[in-house]
Amino acid sequence: MHYLHTMVRVSNLDQSLDFFCNKLGMVETRRIENEKGRFTLVFLAADEDAKRAAAGERVPLLELTHNWDEHEYAGGRNFGHLAYRVKDIYATCQALMDAGIVINRPPRDGHMAFIRTPDNISIELLQEGEARPPQEPWVSMPNTGTW
Repeated sequence: MHYLHTMVRVSNLDQSLDFFCNKLGMVETRRIENEKGRFTLVFLAADEDAKRAAAGERVPLLELTHNWDEHEYAGGRNFGHLAYRVKDIYATCQALMDAGIVINRPPRDGHMAFIRTPDNISIELLQEGEARPPQEPWVSMPNTGTW
């Protein structure tokens, strides 16, 4: 398993980028604008990690998520999730289920799943490389709770 990123929701993207980049020294490595979903994702790396990322190395990132229509977050909703890349999404989820962990968002697409910690912190699991071909029981498994 490889640590990928932590996601936080931000109410004002410009203010957040000023804080993280101009004041804290982080570097924007990637941006995704999604008109249909009405959100922007901005991935930031610490300055030393950004040098490694520029050389093609995978580094841990901070994902800023700006939902265009939401400007205030209550109850800790601004914290999103931790993300890890796994070698086999299906084997990982099966091992977690066997250990009594609920798969809140099953890997129906062979690429992504979500679980929660005992303190209800979301963890995103992402398949390393290409998505695995969809297979049962995952394809038919519904979401459980929130993720």
